[in-house]
Amino acid sequence: MPISASAFVRSTVLMLLVGFLALAGIVGTTIWLVEQNNYWFNETTNSRVARSATVNLRNAVQDAETGQRGYLLTHEESYLAPYNAALPEIPGFLQRLDEVLSAYPEAEGVAAKLSASISTKLEEMARTIALGQAGDYEQAIEIVRSDRGKAAMDEARAIFSGIIDAADARTIEGLENQRNGTTALRWVTIIGAFIIFAVVGGAAWAVLVYTREIAAARRETELANLTLEARVTERTSDLGRANEEIQRFAYIVTHDLRAPLVNIMGFTSELESSVGTLSTYMAKVTDNPDPAFVEARTAATEDLPEAITFIRAATRKMDGLINAILKISREGRRQLKPEQLNLQELIDNSAAAVQHQVVDSGGTITSNIEVPRLVSDRLSLEQVLGNLLDNAVKYRQPDRPLAVAIRARHLAGNRIEIEVEDNGRGIAPSDHERVFELFRRAGVQNSPGEGIGLAHVRTMVRSLGGDITLRSTLGAGTTFIITLPRELRANSGSQSA
Repeated sequence: MPISASAFVRSTVLMLLVGFLALAGIVGTTIWLVEQNNYWFNETTNSRVARSATVNLRNAVQDAETGQRGYLLTHEESYLAPYNAALPEIPGFLQRLDEVLSAYPEAEGVAAKLSASISTKLEEMARTIALGQAGDYEQAIEIVRSDRGKAAMDEARAIFSGIIDAADARTIEGLENQRNGTTALRWVTIIGAFIIFAVVGGAAWAVLVYTREIAAARRETELANLTLEARVTERTSDLGRANEEIQRFAYIVTHDLRAPLVNIMGFTSELESSVGTLSTYMAKVTDNPDPAFVEARTAATEDLPEAITFIRAATRKMDGLINAILKISREGRRQLKPEQLNLQELIDNSAAAVQHQVVDSGGTITSNIEVPRLVSDRLSLEQVLGNLLDNAVKYRQPDRPLAVAIRARHLAGNRIEIEVEDNGRGIAPSDHERVFELFRRAGVQNSPGEGIGLAHVRTMVRSLGGDITLRSTLGAGTTFIITLPRELRANSGSQSA
């Protein structure tokens, strides 16, 4: 059945619309799935942190209890070593667990109950040890046999087990949801590719049929009206060029869509080329008063180019998000390599990388390092410090010279603290935690970025066994505080992205 010009235009516009809807669906669904995976990634990370904090606190209390029992049984002061080592760590571990559990409404009151149980047990241990040191071991043993401390410890163990079980269940749920999200993303890509293949196949079929009909009409015109040979030749030449453009477009689209659907922006380019060809064709047809044709021409020359602009913006955003996830994922699979590091030298090298930018603006970088050496992963620390210094330069206050101060000192519990302070534009209190979230940025967006820098920094710091926080006043500057173990264990594993 012959295809009329209006039918060809309508079918082409319809197929382009279907292709646009397929692309929009892929873009929207992919962004949603990425956000869902990011949410469950954060949930899994928080669950692991909660479990780690619980295990640390439980081990410390058990070590203290072991030291108490050993001392009361042997009367040897050397057996108090685990008790003396664990006692100063317990308040910090308890505070850390309280901070972690505060994010979960269902855990309200658990930390307070656990603190009460631990306090009861510590009081019993302190009293019995004091009696033992005074020589009254019988009274100490009687206190132990009263089972008051045992009941408190049993209650604490039950709470520990409950928190650990809940964290494990949340971790399993998060991993399962991430796995399901990946599967859904794969099916969205496959189904979207199938729809686009079908659209391109229909477009190619319509183009080929219409081209054959044009060629047949040309031959009939030559046979029926030889006197119009010159005119027909001119028209044929024009139609030939148009057909070549349409065929070239069909070849490019078909060729590109044979490859796996890994870059939606490619399809947008093909659609843009198609709309250009269609607009050129329809602009030439000026003598068709059909309202449907006029509407289709408006759609082809105005509406569709605008829609493609929006598609491009969406695909660029999606491409940036996916590249960011891939970057963190690749980094997450990197095996940590603990080695002895000269912290002063490491900081000096990181500062030298941005020194020219700081000096050009009349600024300075100073350091006060009280920790000469530590054992950690060099590449991760270089990336953390480099990112923080880059941020200080990027977000400096334009009305004053940049001043950056880097400090490092020892902390209790065999840990160190590194501070990177600047006098830049600062961060509003409501954004202090937001800046560490993936794809989130704070303040005026006048600098390029995807919002992954500080999220990546926090991931690396936590993989090194530490944490990063900040204090900041809007308009006055920001200080990032990094806490790290002085010695990273060799079996700490790979980074968790």
